[in-house]
Amino acid sequence: MAEPYYITTAIHYPNGKPHIGHAYETVAADVMARFQRLRGRDVRFQTGTDEHGLKMAQKARELGRTPRALADEMAGYFKSLFDQLDISYDRFIRTTDVDHHHASQAIWQAMEANGDIYLDRYEGWYSVRDEAFYDEKELIEGEGGARLSPQGTPVEWTEEETCFFRLSRYQDQLLALLNTPGFLEPASRRNEMVAFVEGGLNDLSISRTSFDWGVRVPGHPDHVMYVWVDALTNYLTGAGYPDDAATFEKFWPADLHLIGKDIVRFHTVYWPAFLMSANLPVPKKVFGHGFLLNRGQKESKSLGNVTDPGALIAQFGVDPLRYFLLAEVTFGQDGSYSAQALVNRANAELANSFGNLVQRTLSMVHKNMDGKLSQFAPAGADKALLTVVQDACLDSLPSAFKNLAFSVGIEAWLRAVFACNQYVDEQAPWALRKTDPERMAAVLQTLVLAIRDLAVAIQPVIPGKAAAVLDQLGVPENARSYADLADQSWYDARVASGKPIDKPVPIFPRLELAEEDIA
Repeated sequence: MAEPYYITTAIHYPNGKPHIGHAYETVAADVMARFQRLRGRDVRFQTGTDEHGLKMAQKARELGRTPRALADEMAGYFKSLFDQLDISYDRFIRTTDVDHHHASQAIWQAMEANGDIYLDRYEGWYSVRDEAFYDEKELIEGEGGARLSPQGTPVEWTEEETCFFRLSRYQDQLLALLNTPGFLEPASRRNEMVAFVEGGLNDLSISRTSFDWGVRVPGHPDHVMYVWVDALTNYLTGAGYPDDAATFEKFWPADLHLIGKDIVRFHTVYWPAFLMSANLPVPKKVFGHGFLLNRGQKESKSLGNVTDPGALIAQFGVDPLRYFLLAEVTFGQDGSYSAQALVNRANAELANSFGNLVQRTLSMVHKNMDGKLSQFAPAGADKALLTVVQDACLDSLPSAFKNLAFSVGIEAWLRAVFACNQYVDEQAPWALRKTDPERMAAVLQTLVLAIRDLAVAIQPVIPGKAAAVLDQLGVPENARSYADLADQSWYDARVASGKPIDKPVPIFPRLELAEEDIA
């Protein structure tokens, strides 16, 4: 049986339409999910929307709507975007789903049975925007002496009856977990969380009575769960908790929670503590990626610089956008987006390098060989090129992707593309046509083999365009996994069939900037 792999994004808060940051995280998770599938893993990939909490209730009230009606509309925008982005999720979860309410109440009851929940009164600072409680020592000073959260968001003094979770009980266990190699990456995030836990943990308020938009607390019908208890439990819901024991045993603990750096505390302090309390395994890895900045600025509605990823897809296409998001930024660090940078990279690397390699190779095969491939034994420069390509596709790219170093893997792949183009220039098959047709055929067929490997390897990043290349080569659907990279039986079958390669259709057109996009 295939080894299971469970990957999740953070579930997105739908009090507004999705922006480029939502696309960035979800594309990265999709690339990882596709990569693991191509490696033969049995992947479960989950994303979705986090629809409860005070922020949603306030936004709905402001718009004169019910929270549920707002959640239904906004969840539709996210699902539509993810379809446009070609996201291969297995479940789009909503925290308003019936099975999720059941799972949230089940983990609550497990924590309560362990003696970790008690009723008391909360008095302290709360950020509606972050849906987070903060100690006085964590606050920073804003304009006019206003108190702000560490994220710079407004806080308000809150007093209400609440259920508390005994977070302080798990301090030593959390420190041990945070110091476990590989649990939290990058290292900078781990260092931040270790310092936070070492500073001492207070018990956490985990229910609210000042509003009613959320999951009801078992035994306390006038309380709803603190939104982060509810939200984090979505990962269990998607794995079948608590009723589908077979699915849960197969996929839990999660192999990877992929999240933004601003919510690392919730995923690596609160979430593991809840799981420990409920006697459930903790996730294997949490990765807190950086922000995607708009020309160096964090996107903000107040600044008017929020980027609609759907508009980018309409203008430039989905695969160029996916490629740019993963190639441009060292994953884990902050990076910048601009339409100019997207167009420059897509034209230089996809259109001029890989696209031109595919187009001119297949055009020469079609024109000079009637599209027909033959058996040959690569040697010398041909074998050397295929070794470079296979090293990139079988070793360098997979090794980097396994470590979420997407840009590093893409760079290795691109170096192999450059090597192929250099080989074309050196071998000059257009000249060999007259002087040595047999050598010309060997060169072109070497390139066909190389292009197949390059297209298979880059499928997680540009699935649509890679599939189009493989279709033009005639590579069958069952010969497109990473295990097939070392197997050329598809080529032998193509030769035996005698079916020619058709005249190629350009797959990577050059992109153009609109006048307003030029920086």
